[in-house]
Order: sequence, then structure tokens, then C-alpha cells
Amino acid sequence: MPVPDDKRQQAGQRIRAAAAALLAGDIPDGGRCDISTLARRAGVSRATLYRTYPHLKEQFERDVAAAAAAGGHPDPRDAQIARLKAENAALKTRCAGQDQAITALQDQRTLALSRLTAQHDEIQRLRTAAAAGPAGTGNVRALHAPGTAGAASTAGTGRTEGQYGSCRPADTTTNRGDR
Repeated sequence: MPVPDDKRQQAGQRIRAAAAALLAGDIPDGGRCDISTLARRAGVSRATLYRTYPHLKEQFERDVAAAAAAGGHPDPRDAQIARLKAENAALKTRCAGQDQAITALQDQRTLALSRLTAQHDEIQRLRTAAAAGPAGTGNVRALHAPGTAGAASTAGTGRTEGQYGSCRPADTTTNRGDR
């Protein structure tokens, strides 16, 4: 039994009105901006929409695709998905940058520890050499203990030798070794 033309025209108008509402962002709870929601909102079955009104279905799909291409999303969930994907990409880029920074800092830490270890080993070697040999032998010499020798003048050089070894020429107003 065929559907009368006036009912077909009314259904076509309801489909167009539902499509316009969905594209404007008026999406019912639990629905999306898709063919199923269009059919449900227009009050027709999906089969009727596919069989009797394929031109309206295709026009709706083109309009949805055009809105998405223009950057507008009639379905707020689609807009949210697009926004979350962009945020996710930005966070991945940020994490990659942080990973590079962490790697660089770990390399610096390794280098600093290596240098500290080398310096510690050199200090230990020098301490051992100073403790093993008599003063004045090798490349390690003992320093005068504080407060023992004072500032003895080295003959003819114009320099003084204080508690920590040779210094610049002595200041005539104060004697640095007597502090």
C-alpha cells in the first residue's frame, strides 16, 4: 500500500527540519549528529530514510562533512574529541621535550660525578704521596703550620713567605703574616 504524497511531503519536511536542528547543534541526549538520530528525530525509520529519502540522507551527510571541514562541529562530542586529540598531541610533544631535558640532565650528572671521582682520586693520591715521603721530595711539599714561622723575608727578592707559602711583595703598612 503506497504512502500518500502529502504524508511523504510531511515526512520530507520533518527530515529537513531535523537535519537543520542537528546541524545547528540541537542534539538530543544520547544522540549524535548522525543518520540514526536524524531518523529518530524526524519520526521515521532508518530503513525509510535510506529507501525513500536517500537524497535527503546524502544531503545531510554532505552538510555534516562540510561543517567538519570548515572546523565547525555540530556535535559537541565531536568538537570535544577533536580538542582532546589536539591536547593529546601537544602533551606528547611536551613529554618528548621533557624526556630530552631529563636525558641531558642525566648526562650532566654522570659527567659531574665522573669529574668528582677523578678529583677525589687525585686528592687521595696527593695525600698518600705527602704522607709517605719526607718534606721537599717529589712534587708535593709541606706547608708551614699556621702561627709557626710568621712572615720570614726571603733574601733579596722583595717577597715574603707567610704561613701559606710565597706571596706578592709585602705591603709596607701591614705585615700579612702577622695576622
